[in-house]
Amino acid sequence: MANSLINEESPYLLQHANNPIDWFPWGDEALEKAKKENKPIFLSIGYSSCHWCHVMEKESFENIDIAKKLNENFISIKVDKEERPDIDKHFQEIFIKMNNKPGGWPLTIFLTPNLNPVYSATYIPPYPKYGLNGLNDLIDTITKAYKKDSKLLEKKGQEVLEAIKPKSKIEATKLSDALISIASRQIKQVYDKKWGGFGDAPKFPNAYTLELAINLYKLTKDDELKKIVTHTLDNMLLGGIYDIVDGGFCRYSTDRMWLVPHFEKMTYDNALMINVLIRAHKTFDIKRYKEVAAEITEFMQNRMSQENLFFTASDADSNAEEGGYFVYDYSETKKAFENAGINSDFLYRLGITKKGNFEGKSIVRLENLNIKQSLEFKKAIKILRNIRAAREYPFIDKKIITSWNAMMVSSLFEMAKTEPEFLEAAEKSLKALEEKMVINGKVYHSALIENKAKIEGFLEDYAWLIKAYLQAYSVNLDEIELIKAADLTNAAIKNFYSEGFWRVGGKEFKNFANDYDASYPSSVSIMVQNLLTLRSLAEPVYEKFAFKTLEVNSYNIMRQPISRPTITDAAIRYIKDDIIIKSNSLNLKDLHFDYPYVGLKVTNSNDFQICNNKACFATAKTGQELKEILKTL
Repeated sequence: MANSLINEESPYLLQHANNPIDWFPWGDEALEKAKKENKPIFLSIGYSSCHWCHVMEKESFENIDIAKKLNENFISIKVDKEERPDIDKHFQEIFIKMNNKPGGWPLTIFLTPNLNPVYSATYIPPYPKYGLNGLNDLIDTITKAYKKDSKLLEKKGQEVLEAIKPKSKIEATKLSDALISIASRQIKQVYDKKWGGFGDAPKFPNAYTLELAINLYKLTKDDELKKIVTHTLDNMLLGGIYDIVDGGFCRYSTDRMWLVPHFEKMTYDNALMINVLIRAHKTFDIKRYKEVAAEITEFMQNRMSQENLFFTASDADSNAEEGGYFVYDYSETKKAFENAGINSDFLYRLGITKKGNFEGKSIVRLENLNIKQSLEFKKAIKILRNIRAAREYPFIDKKIITSWNAMMVSSLFEMAKTEPEFLEAAEKSLKALEEKMVINGKVYHSALIENKAKIEGFLEDYAWLIKAYLQAYSVNLDEIELIKAADLTNAAIKNFYSEGFWRVGGKEFKNFANDYDASYPSSVSIMVQNLLTLRSLAEPVYEKFAFKTLEVNSYNIMRQPISRPTITDAAIRYIKDDIIIKSNSLNLKDLHFDYPYVGLKVTNSNDFQICNNKACFATAKTGQELKEILKTL
């Protein structure tokens, strides 16, 4: 029989609706039941495309013995972290405090009925293995401990909650030009000189670090930063974390060389990679980056989109096999190549071998990037797509998340600056997102494509949607979009801002948003960027909110910019100031700049005025004269 999750809309929760565990969604019913029956809570947080979430479900949540114990002794609650990032953030902070290391998914928390933490972990096997405690034994241990001395568990859990409370005292430090060299040095220190990217396995695309490196290069013309960006992108584009056949980036690579990913594809990764590839193309004049950005966009539009909106993610597993849709059997592929008249030796140039590179099969990985220009490659890709077409495509979570859609919209507008054919798609997606997720002036967070949004927006939804409007303005120079951005910014300040701190949102927990970048740039850093843009183009008053936010986070920014590249970029932008070009809208179209922080402001003038936020200091009659003046700055 189905449990209470059967009435939910979240695809992740519905995946668990027929587990033998009596799951509840997060809400008053479950929380009040725990108090009324004096039972501890078993909380499990994940998302639909999470591979280890599927493993834990199969091993433990479909296990009749484990389900019986949980049903008798606990109130079990399931949360989709994509639906409720506020709940996830609160319990990730608890995990970090209890375990002194970063968390992840699935996140598993045992709680008292008052939501005081007792035990926290990520993936837990059903029985002891991998050096981990088994869930079956943990349930017994915590059941006995709670019955023996629930007050002690409450007390210990309360101590954890006290420890994660935000500190009101800040350690402010002066933001200075030295940040440019500190950030550059730290990027170079963590850069993997052999394979590109940052740090060791598992390796994430870290598009935001590459974005910072591009802006630092524009400021310093440091060729080592250029090499870091291009070497990293080139190694990723060889294949593995990047899907050569269908297009699109997987969430991360399990190894240093970007070969073996967890095969799920997230909308946010692909949006951010489109943006960084286009910016790298414009900065370094490397055509292949623009081509791959177009491939990713095509993948997102064809496979991950409906009614101009973008789904959340596609799964790693197919037919209960990790990567089953993506990998190739040597014999099958060799036969298909031979039937099409392609020399089977070409298989090796695509990384498809008898031995394989992933559990006896092969992930497509190019010998070098030049192969993509050959006629043989184009024929081979068509065959590889045909082989995949006969397979079941991985499950797609069809939630529409405002923040992630706004990331895609922003990237489409960035594409449109050099590739005008993408402008229509950008405008349609922004309009569709606005119509679905902005209701009576209030932003909402997520909904299935066919359903009305019910969950009110979080800070990240406001931040990224504001950014999307500002990106639209930077292309169209339509001041209506500037006004919409300002209106949402005012609402965000009212709802989330407090003396330089920004709340995540949500009603249960009053957590502040972090300044560091995790899976995608922090909403705080995006808000600071938005505030700086509006300061330059709309109203100087926004500067005080940007400055106070930077001040609150200044110690961490100056000490460890590598962990928070997006707000570091905002801080450098604040220090250096924007260049604001003022002229009529026709003059301002199709301008390109080496300086990373440029705003365009429409006036009635036929001349170009060149300004910063203090004064206008030069005038140019022509676009060429403007370029010459900007070179001297």
